[in-house]
Amino acid sequence: MQALSWSPRFAVAVNRSCRKASSFQAFSSDSSNQSRGGLPRFFSDVLPPSKGSAVRVQGDEFWHMTKVLRLNTDDRIELFNGKGGLVKGCIESIDRTGADVVALENPKLVSTNTTQWHVFAAFGTLKGGRSDWLIEKCTELGASSVTPLLTERSPSISDNRVDRLQRVILAAAKQCQRLHEMTLNPPLKVRDLLPIGPKTLQEPKKRTKNVSQSKLCFIAAAEATPVLNVLALSKQEPVGSIIVGPEGDFTETEVKLILEAGATAVGLGPHRLRVETATIALLATTMLWSDTWRSTI
Repeated sequence: MQALSWSPRFAVAVNRSCRKASSFQAFSSDSSNQSRGGLPRFFSDVLPPSKGSAVRVQGDEFWHMTKVLRLNTDDRIELFNGKGGLVKGCIESIDRTGADVVALENPKLVSTNTTQWHVFAAFGTLKGGRSDWLIEKCTELGASSVTPLLTERSPSISDNRVDRLQRVILAAAKQCQRLHEMTLNPPLKVRDLLPIGPKTLQEPKKRTKNVSQSKLCFIAAAEATPVLNVLALSKQEPVGSIIVGPEGDFTETEVKLILEAGATAVGLGPHRLRVETATIALLATTMLWSDTWRSTI
């Protein structure tokens, strides 16, 4: 399973005689709250390697910087690369094709040490911007990845929608000041979900574990044990996954296969929930549970 790549490229390195050796400063996600800056933030897959060096911002980010926010030379901004890298910079020059941004400090590298939650949701049939909302909120809540799940009642998702969702992820990451990108994986059929576990989620090309080996794998199901009761008896793990069915729910056969593979059914209350509501409710609960556990160690 190949993760869809960020596109297009937004920055290229600028050669400068004053460039120094790369000097990333490492920070944990608990230190000094590095993701809460007050400067306008832009995505760049290439960051200046050190203070005084520069990159060139182009494409959609350049357009947003100069045409939407009307920023100009000498304005200060932040650049992030979606992999935990963050640097404060200053717009040195602007021309018709891009802006040169000079680093005002050495870039910082912010690590994440909470549970990585991977979302598998059958949202291919959602209409009217509902899938955009699901992806946006998964990004804001901190999901590590989202995989569109193809089921008997939600058998497809258009390529055009996938491209749009990539743009939604980037916009949401900038808005919530998230430093680690959320991966949007290619659509996956239920029968292909069953061999997926923590190892596979981290290394998509190596299918070496299955659901039965994933100690935190929850499927939203009507009339199941409430999720808080299940979590109270669960042990924190570095990787977890949540599975949410389509409108009309999974078929009985699909549910049986997923449960037999080792997933745990959890309930989300007495009411029938939409796909996006169930996904966000379950993700928010598990993320908050992970944060609570982390704060006690």
